[in-house]
Amino acid sequence: MNNIQKAAIVGCGFVGSSIAFTLLQSGIFSELILLDVNRDRAEGEAMDLSHGLPFAHPMQIRAGSYGDLADCALIIITAGAGQKPGETRLELVHKNVEIYREIIPRIARRNREAILLVVSNPVDVLTYAAWRLSGYPAERVLGSGTVLDTARLKYLLGEHLQLDSRSVHAVIIGEHGDSELAVWSGANISGVPLEHFCELRGHYDHAAADAWLRREVRESAYEIIRRKGATYYGVAMAVGRIALAIVRDEHSVLPVSNLLRGQYGIRELCMSVPAIVGRTGVETTLEIPLSGEEQTALNLSAATLRAVVDALELPH
Repeated sequence: MNNIQKAAIVGCGFVGSSIAFTLLQSGIFSELILLDVNRDRAEGEAMDLSHGLPFAHPMQIRAGSYGDLADCALIIITAGAGQKPGETRLELVHKNVEIYREIIPRIARRNREAILLVVSNPVDVLTYAAWRLSGYPAERVLGSGTVLDTARLKYLLGEHLQLDSRSVHAVIIGEHGDSELAVWSGANISGVPLEHFCELRGHYDHAAADAWLRREVRESAYEIIRRKGATYYGVAMAVGRIALAIVRDEHSVLPVSNLLRGQYGIRELCMSVPAIVGRTGVETTLEIPLSGEEQTALNLSAATLRAVVDALELPH
């Protein structure tokens, strides 16, 4: 039986190590295993993190091997090539799918009961690849999806409207990438329709604000990569939030990448849409109301991903 308080991170680059730091501070795990193709890197990260334990919660952090994954309840996969300046997430696909062809079967041979949480990009494509390559039930393979994109949207709306971003209720769905879309039709500020609240704040040019927000959310990762080479703090906190929902069996609604089985008219494709997340992984994929324009944009996003997935020749 898997230990719900034991997790592993496969890949100890900027993203993986930042996730480890976030999980250390959260106090939700008693044991954390770090794996990397560079064993020295994993050991160094484990040492560095362990030296902070007197300021955090008692737990064990150590470098390990695939054999150490046998009783992990949650396996977080960040392994893969990073996104370079000017490179889209989808352009990473072939490099990272080949890496997944190597690591996912090695995980699956040692653990058939874990939840796989995919973070590597392009996350929707790789979530689908991890599901196919692992043979796991689809509900136990999910991706970090647009949880971070949604947080970026909430932050920007909070700044625009000068209010606490936690009062913003809006979501980004579709591809975690250039074809993603904001669901404005259901967006609100603590129950007040978004457009009405904007007008209360003196903002009446909704079309201009819409275009600005879409651009800022979609391009923010590119801007961070251009300035500092990689993004990792925001996604680490997003992954920490997903891990919390799983370990505490919160039944939280989060826009994770998960397998669609007819929702929104889309089948056999992993995309980021709201889902109820708990101890068993994705409990329910939610089909939220969309406007006609939003449904059309989601279909276009799905077509973008479908073209990539269909060319991968993954096992069925």
